[in-house]
Amino acid sequence: MSVLAVDGLSVAIGGTPVVHDVSLRVEAGECVALVGASGSGKTVTIRALLGLAAPGSVMRADRLEVAGLDTRSFSDRRWRTVRGSRVGYVGQEALGALDPLRPVGREVGDVLRLHTEMTARERADAVRDALAAVDLDPAIAADGRLAGTLSGGMRQRALIAAATIGAPAVVVADEPTTALDAGVAVRVMEQLRAAQQRGAGLLVVTHDLGLVAGWADRVVVMDGGRVVEQGPVADVLRTPNSDVTRALVAAAGLGIDSTPTRSDDSAAHGRETVLAATDLRKTYDGVEAVAGISFALRRGQVLGVVGASGSGKTTLVRMLLGLAEPDSGTVTLDGSPWAPLPERHRRGRRGRMAAVVQDPGATFDERWSVERVLADAMTDGAARRATGALGTRVDAALRQVDLDPVLRARSPLTLSGGQRQRLAIARALATTPDVLVLDEPVTALDATVQHAVLGLLERLRDETGVAMVVVSHDLRAVRRMADDVLVVHDGVAVEHGPADEVLLRPTHAVTARLVRAAEQLASGPGRPDRTR
Repeated sequence: MSVLAVDGLSVAIGGTPVVHDVSLRVEAGECVALVGASGSGKTVTIRALLGLAAPGSVMRADRLEVAGLDTRSFSDRRWRTVRGSRVGYVGQEALGALDPLRPVGREVGDVLRLHTEMTARERADAVRDALAAVDLDPAIAADGRLAGTLSGGMRQRALIAAATIGAPAVVVADEPTTALDAGVAVRVMEQLRAAQQRGAGLLVVTHDLGLVAGWADRVVVMDGGRVVEQGPVADVLRTPNSDVTRALVAAAGLGIDSTPTRSDDSAAHGRETVLAATDLRKTYDGVEAVAGISFALRRGQVLGVVGASGSGKTTLVRMLLGLAEPDSGTVTLDGSPWAPLPERHRRGRRGRMAAVVQDPGATFDERWSVERVLADAMTDGAARRATGALGTRVDAALRQVDLDPVLRARSPLTLSGGQRQRLAIARALATTPDVLVLDEPVTALDATVQHAVLGLLERLRDETGVAMVVVSHDLRAVRRMADDVLVVHDGVAVEHGPADEVLLRPTHAVTARLVRAAEQLASGPGRPDRTR
């Protein structure tokens, strides 16, 4: 029985057609993966399916049934009675989906409060069980922990709990494992699979073909707003018929061992230290989030920072950027103090350190155009009025990250998740920084764009000597980019050394678990990769 049935779905935004004649099915107890390059129409499609189309959108469909209901004429009010109770939704960006000022327990439990007659005690028990199922401490539901205090990975898991707690007939998950370490990603997929085994249909939008190969039953490939191929996972990924699918499969390359690495790090040898952290420590609510981390980074060198969600990576990044002051320890930039230091003493050097954060959508002003975002990063307000030469620079910056300059007039919030991530990278590069700190720089990108963006970062490093700190759960990307790897667990650096040594021959149990989990995520729930 189909729990989601779509025929002839088309969507236009602002008069421009972006989705064309899409048809797909999700059966009860089935996992269907929707894949395609960034901007291919995946997110627009699923948001249209759930009554969440962007303002100004025009949608038509010959058939659109969700959990047995014809939803084509649903009002917003009618949709609110369906989402959560009959269909669960996990959006791309957890920061925007959760109210940072509300307790996590209330955010997860709202579905039960609005759509069931459970008592407060029953709801509280169900919330604790749902949090535990996605590897979150159930105590955060009782202690009033605010959603905004959670790490990116923890927020994503809370969204999974909220989407599945009401036992919906269909769960739609848009990049559910983005920004999660492999171990937690496996737990998240197991939780989604548990809903599937209870009879729910699962529609997963993802750029990760390894995840598709291991967990999905069927795959639908989109390009240019159209379905170009669909069928059983093994058939489509092993013998693709479409050039688009062939390109995605070719770029995906599964397994840490197959990842190309830098032949050596001679470019960094003999160069001066540009960024140094010495015994950094930071405590929140009595818990030491970072406990004595030190490292030195030379010009042209790339340091990869890996670890489970909540291990302290984001706190470390915030201290490096001067966004959080260490309780003790120091950060120096080009030999001069950087933290702790009053912001007025850092302001004149801000352009020498740039960042790409986990949730790019939350960092863009919805009133600004893509062009203004980049122009603001490149110049001051007075120079921005000289639009001729600056416009050429904006176009070049967009092309550099594989974005079409035609997007310059668009709001960043109308772009796909992958397009927003690339815009964030372009904005960070606009100041020609000495140090670039990248927090999950490619997790929202499809395999072909990941390859292009990583290549771009490599060229930037080689041509300019910029030093980089790459924080990521993607061990393949880290091994490709990094000279050295720092493994963080409970705020402590448990392993630090050359990328190949750490990721291929780990000596600490924490690192070994991360590597094993990455392999399990690609192979699926206790079965071999079905594409082989």
